[in-house]
Amino acid sequence: QVQLVESGGGLVQAGGSLRLSCAASGSIFSINAMGWYRQAPGKQRELVAHITTGGSTNYADSVKGRFTISRDNAKNTVYLQMNSLKPEDTAVYYCNAETTRVSGPVFRRYDYWGQGTQVTVSS
Repeated sequence: QVQLVESGGGLVQAGGSLRLSCAASGSIFSINAMGWYRQAPGKQRELVAHITTGGSTNYADSVKGRFTISRDNAKNTVYLQMNSLKPEDTAVYYCNAETTRVSGPVFRRYDYWGQGTQVTVSS
């Protein structure tokens, strides 16, 4: 089992910054990658940023140049630095951990999720 706890959300004015943190515990050696997703009211969940254990990253086009994902493997923590925030960034942000479960010859991806943290950007 993997447990994820997010923190750092809050209310900020447009143009401001926030840093989200996600601490992982449990069977952390099973984690292949971690990411941040968000879901705004009336919208589908979307991938915001993703990082592998090797440090490779990718971002949604809507946040490129503004958000930065990083990972501290020693602390089992992933961060999302959010700069130049816009009202459209308002959403619940969820931390995700990707694991691979192996049962004999079968490999399956299994995702763990944090409880979510609210980010609200006012205009």
